[in-house]
Amino acid sequence: MTTLLADDGVRLDYTETGPSTGRAVVLIAGFKAPATSWTYQVPVLAKAGYRVVAVDLRGHGLAERPASVDMDRRGLDVRDVLEGLDLQHAVLVGGSMGASTIWSYVAQCGTDRLAAAVSVDQTPRMLNTSDWPHGFYGYNEANRDTYFAEGIPSTGMGTPMARRGMRLVRLLRAMKGAEKAMSPGELSLLHDHATRDWRPVIATADLPVLFVAGHDSEFWPSSHAAACAAMAPMGSSIVLADDGHAANIEQPGAFNEALLGFLPPA
Repeated sequence: MTTLLADDGVRLDYTETGPSTGRAVVLIAGFKAPATSWTYQVPVLAKAGYRVVAVDLRGHGLAERPASVDMDRRGLDVRDVLEGLDLQHAVLVGGSMGASTIWSYVAQCGTDRLAAAVSVDQTPRMLNTSDWPHGFYGYNEANRDTYFAEGIPSTGMGTPMARRGMRLVRLLRAMKGAEKAMSPGELSLLHDHATRDWRPVIATADLPVLFVAGHDSEFWPSSHAAACAAMAPMGSSIVLADDGHAANIEQPGAFNEALLGFLPPA
């Protein structure tokens, strides 16, 4: 890993793979997931000629772990990576909370440095409302401030872990070393993440965006992908069969094919 300092002095870490002259594809992992969760994408992208930057934002993987962080700060960490490496015409690929982090960056910094973005199984609004039925299963106005107080609730949806076969094997390999216990700061971040609404950002994002959903996501209905694509000025969507929330890990072949088919030339 290579170290980069955010503007407030916090250490971020990243790895670079592939030709330095290729278009940058910046991989942003989800909540508590390390940059190594992109293990099934990095060599494929590098072989296709892309400059692959897999990032550990603060609190993730080998990066520094301050006591608290919110979604705004995660977006600014992405800014510090893009500016620190002077990346232009980059593609941001975010899984889960990593996708919401893309929208936090765009909301605060715009799209001047970006060529495209990819959201991997993340609804832009986790709260279910009358105008948004694509949120986290069971999460609504009645339990808005308590639903994630102790962690990520089990929804009983999706394919049970014991029945995922090789999907589970790949998941365990990619997430090896990820911590399960949550600190008070991480619970605060989870709540901040859960209460955000990124739909207005998506609706005005002036860049191509691919929304990927796992058909059997354990967190929310896959319908969020098409709904997001419909509101984005240049949106498209795909739902991956036999796939859960960790869409890029459980079905890497199908995910990589969709990703490479969407990316601008290296």
